[in-house]
Amino acid sequence: MLPARMVTTTFELPGYRVTANLGVVRGITVRSRSVVGNFLGGLQTLFGGNITVYTSLCEQARSETYALMCDHAAALGANAVIGMRYDATDLMAGLTEVLCYGTAVRVEPL
Repeated sequence: MLPARMVTTTFELPGYRVTANLGVVRGITVRSRSVVGNFLGGLQTLFGGNITVYTSLCEQARSETYALMCDHAAALGANAVIGMRYDATDLMAGLTEVLCYGTAVRVEPL
């Protein structure tokens, strides 16, 4: 996986010059909430505050898609990703697609 310092939401990487644009890279996962997760999440909503069951599910999905995006970039020969973003879409009740994408680039220090 690419080092975290080599992935940015901006379109430039401070201290580096882009030498090659390798195209869009992405990581995608589709997650569903389990019956147990829905039950525990429902209980937590009774008390308000952070619904930790769903927070954990979201964090796992984002981490997985981020790693997949970095793997895709590395497979193309990139050493950095610029313009990284997340997106999520409900496909149906209880089923969510999470996407992490950006532009794979090769960079060199200035």
